[in-house]
Amino acid sequence: MNVERWIRVIAGSFVLISLALGYYVNSYWFLFTVFVGLNLFQSGWTNWCLMEIFLKKLGVPER
Repeated sequence: MNVERWIRVIAGSFVLISLALGYYVNSYWFLFTVFVGLNLFQSGWTNWCLMEIFLKKLGVPER
């Protein structure tokens, strides 16, 4: 898998996990869902993503 697909998998996992934690543990976990959504929105506008940098340093191929 390439960097773009890993970012989608990680972001989707973060959203689902934070929704479950917000429902079952504490509603403050929903703020993490908002944080992930804002980062995705920012990444779409600026074409810069911190997770992309981390994944490239870990050796995940770009394409």
